This record gives sequence, C-alpha cells and structure tokens, in this order.
Amino acid sequence: MVFDLDIGLVPVVALEDLVLTKKTQRDKDWATIGELIEADMVAHQAQVDERRLAFWLREARSADTVIELAQAYQEAAAAAAAGRPLLRAALEGNRAALELQLAQEQIEGKAADRQYWAPLRRELEAMRQEHRRRENT
Repeated sequence: MVFDLDIGLVPVVALEDLVLTKKTQRDKDWATIGELIEADMVAHQAQVDERRLAFWLREARSADTVIELAQAYQEAAAAAAAGRPLLRAALEGNRAALELQLAQEQIEGKAADRQYWAPLRRELEAMRQEHRRRENT
C-alpha cells in the first residue's frame, strides 16, 4: 500500500500483512496482534464489510473479543469455524475451551516462526564460524 503525501510516495504495510509479521516467538508481538485487531474494530465498527469481518474472526486474540465477534456475527463465525475451530467454543460460550485454544494457537504460531528461521540461523552461525576461522589463520 502506498500513500501519496506532501513528501512523496510513502509505502505502508497493510494491516493484514502487519499482523502476519507479528506472529513471532515473542509474547509481546502476539499481544500486539490483539491490540491491532481491537483498534481496527473500533475504527470500523460503523461499517463492517465481509472481508474485514473475516479478518477479525481469523485474527482476534483475546477471548472477550472472539466471543463478542461470535455473538454479534453468528453466521459468519459459524462459517469461519471451519478455518478456525476455536470459533465453535466462542459460539457455545465455552470460555475455558476458547482460552486453551487461543493459547494453543499461539504456541503453534511460535513453533512455526522458530521453524521458519532455523535454516537462516544455521547459515548465519556457519558464516560466523567461518569468519572466526579465517581470522585465526
């Protein structure tokens, strides 16, 4: 996404892409996802389109927010539950199950991030060791 400002064209990451970048190994990034979704919900509460609602249902991080969305948009939540099963718990009002599933989602997201970065870390470590070896010879 690019904005044309007085200073010229300024590239800005879309909210959906920013949320993806926050699915890291850091707890504070996962909390940020929740904050971003809730801020977007407040900013667009007067005009909720189907794409935005699907995004909220897919990415909301707090049990309160997921339950609020599921209750307000039951049909959309039921349809989205195929891709995000924890929405079923929200629709049923099963807070304990929902909180467990949110935690599991975060654990899986952190594991995916570790797996994604593992080859690069190995490559960087090999480069560092090679650099040290060359310095010592």
